[in-house]
Amino acid sequence: MVAKASGRPSPPPLYNRLPVLRAERGLSRQDLAAAIAVNYQTIGYLERGEYAPSLDLAFRLSEFFGLPIEAIFSRTPFIPLSEEVYGGKK
Repeated sequence: MVAKASGRPSPPPLYNRLPVLRAERGLSRQDLAAAIAVNYQTIGYLERGEYAPSLDLAFRLSEFFGLPIEAIFSRTPFIPLSEEVYGGKK
């Protein structure tokens, strides 16, 4: 962990599958933002890992996609779907 200017360590990064989930459903950032009642820029910040969602926002995303929160967000990088399904073979 890297220490912030305040001397406290920064939290580990939070990875997410939002771009993949949006693409699977043919949603723009604006579409998703409207569906969960946030600004579309919030979706961009989340996708880039520049913003960690509140618990409420994580639950709204979970409910919207019909997935558990841990299927959307993780403290460790997600394995690309191609590797999960095909074992990294093309």
